[in-house]
Amino acid sequence: MTNNYRIHHQGFIFAKQMDGLVIKSTGSWYEVLTDGGKTVNCRIKGKFRTLDIKTTNPIAVGDRVIIEPEPDQETGLITTLHPRKNYIIRKSVNLSKQAQIIAANLDQAFLIVTLASPRTSLGFIDRFLVTAEAYEIPAKLIFNKLDLFNDEGLEILEEHQLIYENAGYPCYSVSAIKETNLDQIRDLLKDKVTLVSGHSGVGKSTLINALLPGKELKTGQISDWSDKGKHTTTFAEMFHLPFGGYLIDTPGIRELGVFDIEKQDLGRLFPEIRKLMGNCRFHNCRHINEPGCAALEALDKGELESSRYDSYLSIYHDNETRG
Repeated sequence: MTNNYRIHHQGFIFAKQMDGLVIKSTGSWYEVLTDGGKTVNCRIKGKFRTLDIKTTNPIAVGDRVIIEPEPDQETGLITTLHPRKNYIIRKSVNLSKQAQIIAANLDQAFLIVTLASPRTSLGFIDRFLVTAEAYEIPAKLIFNKLDLFNDEGLEILEEHQLIYENAGYPCYSVSAIKETNLDQIRDLLKDKVTLVSGHSGVGKSTLINALLPGKELKTGQISDWSDKGKHTTTFAEMFHLPFGGYLIDTPGIRELGVFDIEKQDLGRLFPEIRKLMGNCRFHNCRHINEPGCAALEALDKGELESSRYDSYLSIYHDNETRG
């Protein structure tokens, strides 16, 4: 019996191997929720680290794994990663040739955006949406800080939402701090695994606190000199929602580089360009300066949003900083 089982300090029997869900990542340590409902702190087994993985983190929040007990420890070792349904990645901040897996096995991804204090650039939104498209994760935009808008601001908000709704992305307006329209968001989250991301300062932690009473995630003030929020989330973490489903909170992102997307595939990752591609004169049209390009014709007619096309060009030419 002692060869196969060991008593964990919380008083439950830790089988030699158990299946679980990674619910938190803190760099080299991972919290794994076992199928039996217990949480175990785990590291990656040494051999696992040597696999040819081109990301800075071989395991991510949302991963399904197999764990085993560490000898003479109250912790576990992750020995096996189950196949992923999907995942979403971004370029590592300091290692441009490597990527960080933000989360895995998602049903949908929410990007929290703000038009002021701080402003989320259209380029940033488009890069997020392209990344979600590349990994086949349905994306929705949540426009926060509705409480800050006057009538003119509401008109601008409507214009921005129209850009993305016309491209096929559902948009919602909320005030996390006033809890305006949060019932809509709860309905969207129910019984799904949802990634929630956004620039620092967009009110992501405030929104999660409103959805998860009692969690009280740390929220950051906007720094006056740059109007950018301070990073308050350091590591990705998954929370069980009281009304069903899981929410994955990610570190506030300032830059989002598109990683590992081939130029010839980029047009397919913009739904409004994808719809037009069959009408281009050339089957390998790049949608840049080719004669008979249906996307360029739509742009000239005002049927293709210029800001979206600007983002297409920016990503195509590897310009990572378009605002």
